[in-house]
Amino acid sequence: MTDSAGASTTVSVGGGAESTDMVLNIGPQHPSTHGVLRLRLVLDGEVIRRAEPVIGYMHRGAEKLFEARDYRQIIMLANRHDWLSAFSNELGVVLAVERMLGMEVPERAVWTRTLLAELNRVLNHLMFLGSYPLELGGITPVFHAFREREELQNVMEEVSGGRMHYMFNRVGGLKEDLPAGWAGRARHAVASVRSRMDVYDRLVLGNEIFRGRTRGVGYLAPDTVHAYGVTGPIARASGVDFDLRRDEPYLAYGELQGALTVVTRDEGDCLARFECLLEQTHNALALADACLDRLAGLAPGPINQRLPKVLKAPEGHTYAWTENPLGVNGYYLVSRGEKTPYRLKLRSASFNNIQALTELLPGTQVADMVAILGSLFFVVGDIDK
Repeated sequence: MTDSAGASTTVSVGGGAESTDMVLNIGPQHPSTHGVLRLRLVLDGEVIRRAEPVIGYMHRGAEKLFEARDYRQIIMLANRHDWLSAFSNELGVVLAVERMLGMEVPERAVWTRTLLAELNRVLNHLMFLGSYPLELGGITPVFHAFREREELQNVMEEVSGGRMHYMFNRVGGLKEDLPAGWAGRARHAVASVRSRMDVYDRLVLGNEIFRGRTRGVGYLAPDTVHAYGVTGPIARASGVDFDLRRDEPYLAYGELQGALTVVTRDEGDCLARFECLLEQTHNALALADACLDRLAGLAPGPINQRLPKVLKAPEGHTYAWTENPLGVNGYYLVSRGEKTPYRLKLRSASFNNIQALTELLPGTQVADMVAILGSLFFVVGDIDK
């Protein structure tokens, strides 16, 4: 301020003269955190300086519970950590036990498992294809997503009896054979969903507000992907070309290489992650069709192996990993020759993926936090186990 004599006086600068960090807690009960995840942010004005994911609010000790359940019962525990990928979660456990037993699974079971795993992948991805735009202010896509999910949920429920926790895998195959006429209904559901998938290209990717909120936001470098063990569509959106279905085939994926497309992007931003998820959904529908074609040509036969009344895995250890919808899931099984695992260590995709937030968020605006967080496509139960 200047007076009539020309002298200058500084008035009331106070605390604004220097930067003051503020600690902000997002969650654990917050709509954008997909459950009870807490983010501890250190802010400098509107800019995030440090970010720390605080986890454990949903921890239920599943790995310890594995040790007190026999090999039939642990399937119930395994399918619950990522509640959007229950069938895929079951697969890792039964594949590990079957490997310990040296068990060959009937061909019909192998192809049916592959089919149901890809339908489960579509169900998982549709949830995020609908909820991610919702977090950025667009409510319409989530209604489309739930309509498509309902069509596929109907066929999954018909075959297994469950809508979320299918409990359809068994050591040695599947619980029971497919219902009469189910394959035709499944093929119709897949075709119906595919016919409406372009809504995400037009309604979401074609929306300039969505692109403005996601393009160039939340860059994840390939080196960071490797350092933190990030996998799945998030890693592939940063140019890391890795997919177990192609690189270490299990189930029937070795015979599906012609239909399998590993979707990658180089941009590594929120938009690239959404695009990878969308294209992977298209490819999962194509893989489901290929499995249905192969099942139609198989001769009638068993869907599982007959097991002893008390199932014991021989002494030893093994590691089975699968390309789950959200990334790599691994099961390290140690057996002492008993009917329960001595140790069963779970490596879940979301646990590794969410750690990358400590690298992604610093330097970004608070307004972009929800866009970055949502683009990691995680399930909190998959983090906490």
